[in-house]
Amino acid sequence: MGFRLPGISNAKRSLTRSLSASKCFDIPKGYFAVYVGLSRMKRFVIPVSYLNEPLFLDLLSQSEEEFGYNHPMGGITIPCSEHTFLELTSRLSE
Repeated sequence: MGFRLPGISNAKRSLTRSLSASKCFDIPKGYFAVYVGLSRMKRFVIPVSYLNEPLFLDLLSQSEEEFGYNHPMGGITIPCSEHTFLELTSRLSE
C-alpha cells in the first residue's frame, strides 16, 4: 500500500522542468539557477547542496507560497531582496 503526495510529485516535476529548461545557460553539474528579487529579478547559480539546508528550504517554502510551482523564467523564483539572499548564501557557504 502506498501513499500519494501530489504536492511533492508536482514539485519534483516542476523542478525537473526548471532544471532542464535552464540547461541552455550552461549551468555546471551540481548547480541550479534561481531568480531572486522583489521587482527586478537577478539570476544566481547555486549548488544543489543548498537543498539540504533548513534556511534555504525555508526560502523555497516562501517561494512556493508566493509563486506556486510555475516558474516562467525557467528557474526557481525566490521572493526576497537580493541583499537578503546574498547574506543567506554567504552563511551557507561558510
